[in-house]
Amino acid sequence: MPTSRTLPQLLNDARSWFDQALQAAMTTAGAPPVTPTQLQLFAALDEEGTTISELAQRMGVTRQTGHQAVHSLVAAGLLEQIPHPTSDRKRLIRRTQDGARAHRQALHALERLEAELAQRIGRQAVDALRTALETPWGDPPAL
Repeated sequence: MPTSRTLPQLLNDARSWFDQALQAAMTTAGAPPVTPTQLQLFAALDEEGTTISELAQRMGVTRQTGHQAVHSLVAAGLLEQIPHPTSDRKRLIRRTQDGARAHRQALHALERLEAELAQRIGRQAVDALRTALETPWGDPPAL
């Protein structure tokens, strides 16, 4: 059943489905409430830490938006800032122990959500979607 919606719109809807379900699962687990931007930031973090500039770039947001999300998660006790090992001017952002626990809970919830999606649309469709999204697309074309 074709639709007039664009692929980016459909991908956004799919992401929203996961974000809403993940937020509900985390609330049920007793985690502090977070915004979709904060969820995205959490997923973009490296285990050893990441600078705010790198996080903002990975998330596709401004440095200011990344900074605001980081500081709200620091205030919630889920992230911390530590000195950068090679630069006195930079700071690394990483998960606290509470943040690492919340991250593990989120990963477990996402596994359950993927299993639920497979029940709804079929394992073959989920596997095909995963394969398509994991396949390198190359640089964006100049049209």
